Amino acid sequence: MTQVKFHSGAAIPLEMHKVRIVQKLRLLPVEDRVAAMNAAGNNTFLLQNADVFMDMLTDSGVNAMSDRQQSAMLLADDAYAGSATYTRLAEKLREIFGMEFFLPTHQGRAAENIISETLVTPGSVVPMNYHFTTSKAHITHRGGEVVELIRPEGLEVTSTLGFKGNLDAAALAELAASGRHIAYVRVELGTNLIGGQPLSLANLREIRQVCDEFGLLLVLDASLLADNLYFIREREPGYADVPVAAIAREIADLSDVLYFSARKLGHARGGGICLRERALHDRMRSLVPFFEGFLTYGGMSVREMEAITVGLEETMDPDMISQGPLFIRYMVDSLVARGVPMITPAGGLGAHVNAMEFLAHVPQTQYPAGALAAALYIAGGIRGMERGTMSEQRNPDGSEPLANMELLRLALPRRVFTLSQVEYAIDRLTWLHENRELVGGLEFVEEPPVLRFFYGRLEPTSDWQQQLAAKFRADFGDSL
Repeated sequence: MTQVKFHSGAAIPLEMHKVRIVQKLRLLPVEDRVAAMNAAGNNTFLLQNADVFMDMLTDSGVNAMSDRQQSAMLLADDAYAGSATYTRLAEKLREIFGMEFFLPTHQGRAAENIISETLVTPGSVVPMNYHFTTSKAHITHRGGEVVELIRPEGLEVTSTLGFKGNLDAAALAELAASGRHIAYVRVELGTNLIGGQPLSLANLREIRQVCDEFGLLLVLDASLLADNLYFIREREPGYADVPVAAIAREIADLSDVLYFSARKLGHARGGGICLRERALHDRMRSLVPFFEGFLTYGGMSVREMEAITVGLEETMDPDMISQGPLFIRYMVDSLVARGVPMITPAGGLGAHVNAMEFLAHVPQTQYPAGALAAALYIAGGIRGMERGTMSEQRNPDGSEPLANMELLRLALPRRVFTLSQVEYAIDRLTWLHENRELVGGLEFVEEPPVLRFFYGRLEPTSDWQQQLAAKFRADFGDSL
């Protein structure tokens, strides 16, 4: 990775790219932001993008493409079957991961659907380091059960441990020895719901050893592979000078199945499943035309597939994979210095605010992470994502499981924001923290039974949003 130090000694992330295409942004007045938030049912997913100044909702499908990716899109082969575009993508995946077979899907959760449809049966269990919303929904929808085996330090909010995403291999062995039917073991490279925390190669080898001992299938969610590659080079002893491509191959060699969302890995809209064994490939293959599209496009645009091929190649560049984590670390460190409670150490995907501490006066049953997301939009036109109790779903008996963490995730899509925009987000979040007592809770007025955080609607428990807007106007005057 390129090392550039500033004479001043400041630790400032430096963009290793230049901007060549721009998109105009608009920042609404604070009063209009209150109205927009309420029109969206206090759910940032339902905001109109035209009303958003900084879109930090997700890194999925919104990363900046390179010039090489955009030019590759002009080479796409539109053939329905036998497309040369498919061949180029499949060969690139084979080159990087060393797996013989590839099944295309339109995105990561489509891959999860096919994997769960093939492997999950009623009463089976899927142990994992930590669940993701859609992966859990696919498993439970088919009568399976998710068993989280994250090591205890993974749920520590503040820490200096570099790999808080590690799975407890001893607990996995104990579960396997219990006789329960394990559909497969799922390992997420970069635990999305607990701060984008990475997993070490040493831990992956431990997991592989348990899987070999008990004959278990090891499935990797590699959507956040790019960030995890960076953290292995930075934090794992012995890997500082190992080429990125060699680390990626070592990760893949330890797995049986590897699936990904190309909206994150590869920076275009698509996804897929890489498999080592023909028999399992053949079991899943028929589900691609059933759910997705023909076997050579799987619901993807061939233009996006060409961009993914180039994006995967660029992911082997240490300068590319460093950009997200470096900017995230800068944001997290700056906010911690200002007293804002953050998940530490900084992980991948985005900066994660500890809403449980930030809004300690708001009970979990009033969704503090969701309330904080609404408050930050009002304070700055910044759209983040709730990752807490609102992202869970009710138990069959109607009771509500409380999340281990209440996080406001502020994603930093790769190569999208300038440093001044990041500084703006730091400023508005700092102001909000200083006025946190004004923020109240939320309650559902329209609650879907599954994946409610996507399209459920809520309302504030008091007039706290009007009070927050009034304080903003008093402090900032006529500023937006």
